[in-house]
Amino acid sequence: MDVDKATSTQDYSGRPETRYRYEKDRRFERRFERRREIDKSKLEDYAYVIDFMPYGHPDDKRPIHKREPLAQVVGEKNFTLLEVSIKKGENPLVMDRLFIGKGERDVVFKIKKRLRYEDLTPAAKSELPYVLEHIIKENEDRFVEVFNKAEPITTKFHQLELFPGVGKKTMWAIIDERKKKPFTSFKDLADRVKGLQHPEKLVLNRILYEIKNPGTKYKLFTY
Repeated sequence: MDVDKATSTQDYSGRPETRYRYEKDRRFERRFERRREIDKSKLEDYAYVIDFMPYGHPDDKRPIHKREPLAQVVGEKNFTLLEVSIKKGENPLVMDRLFIGKGERDVVFKIKKRLRYEDLTPAAKSELPYVLEHIIKENEDRFVEVFNKAEPITTKFHQLELFPGVGKKTMWAIIDERKKKPFTSFKDLADRVKGLQHPEKLVLNRILYEIKNPGTKYKLFTY
């Protein structure tokens, strides 16, 4: 028997124990590939500055000449909070959109670490809602689509109910309206769903909640 058949990508119909081992290996490979795809989806390519510290973190006790300029940023895609080092001579402003992905970066030198909300500076905490509001405005189609595609989580609980202030009545109103025609904008949502006057604020409040409560069971926008 050709032992390579047990690990090849071709179908194998030999001895049961060999076939079982082959199928088990393929299941493991598929799980690994799915995990790798999920991990890639978590990576941020762009982030927005919420605080720039030209002389390093205020808690850094080292002499100033030994510190490096840092920025605290929030990811554009998954709202990951990060601390990054900034290249010499660069002075990014709050709300600046920086490239932090793979490849040559023009402003960011290195991604230092992931942050929790509690790790943010007071200035970063203060600016975060305004920066998130800007991201939501710049990517309106993406967030409107959440209202179009939200699904049940359980038989008694729907993803739409994760938005602060959305109860059963509003949830069914959204579902009934989107069956007629998908929503095209926040204004379209507000005009067609009674009681839903500022859907963009619902999105903002939900993102802030998930950032502040990373252990929450159900998430719409963060990892």
